[in-house]
Amino acid sequence: MIIVDDQQRQKYREAARRATLVLEALRLAVKPGVTSVAIDQLAFELCRKYAAKPNFVGVGEPRNLYKHATCISINDTVLHGIPSKETLKTGDIVKIDFGLEYQGLNTDHCCTVVVGEFLSQNDEKLVKTAQSATQAAAHLAVAGNRTGDLGHILEKIAHQAGFSVVREYIGHGIGRTLHEEPSVPAFGEPHTGTLLKKGMVICVEAQLLAGKPGLRQMSDGWTLKTQDGAKAAMFEYMVIVGETEPEFLTPTLDWPIITT
Repeated sequence: MIIVDDQQRQKYREAARRATLVLEALRLAVKPGVTSVAIDQLAFELCRKYAAKPNFVGVGEPRNLYKHATCISINDTVLHGIPSKETLKTGDIVKIDFGLEYQGLNTDHCCTVVVGEFLSQNDEKLVKTAQSATQAAAHLAVAGNRTGDLGHILEKIAHQAGFSVVREYIGHGIGRTLHEEPSVPAFGEPHTGTLLKKGMVICVEAQLLAGKPGLRQMSDGWTLKTQDGAKAAMFEYMVIVGETEPEFLTPTLDWPIITT
């Protein structure tokens, strides 16, 4: 979608504001002993409170439609983790992917939260690198740049830190539907890809792996884990492409990673 006037911009800001309120509540709910299914139920309740629809519900093939408001992926689960009754424990790396639809406009966001404390220096490095790399890419969402510019800086930061990026799942445009053009990969070469235009609404996302590239899908048809059992971190920022700087519709850049 391309924002063409201030009325559209204000409407999208309101949709994102409501989504951010939900995401923050979900982040704060991440504690030892809590189940991810309880966090997912909270997302449903808050969507009702804010007169919004959880837009992950109903995504997928007709034989296996998604039934949850969130994807909550823990440790070596990279993305599309189905909320479960398994309790969270100290040190878990929890990726919360959430979106809603409000007055016909879709949002999509992801933050990574660590329960209580990092279990290792490498866990800390992984999560902080995923955050900084995705933010660096999102800050390049200005008119005249190309999607390859964003992917290049993201992958460069990840590789310099010793991590790999997932190539099978990528960022995207968003608007009247959850996934629109352009594709926004977490890899690429400078000056290649789709030209970004002022007003484009895009989601810049990346999944970083502590180990080797490669995913394996579980029998539920959704959950994706690392091939080698290594941990993963993910961030996603929704932005409006600007003339000189993007507008972050996911204003979560300074959110703490650790929850207590």
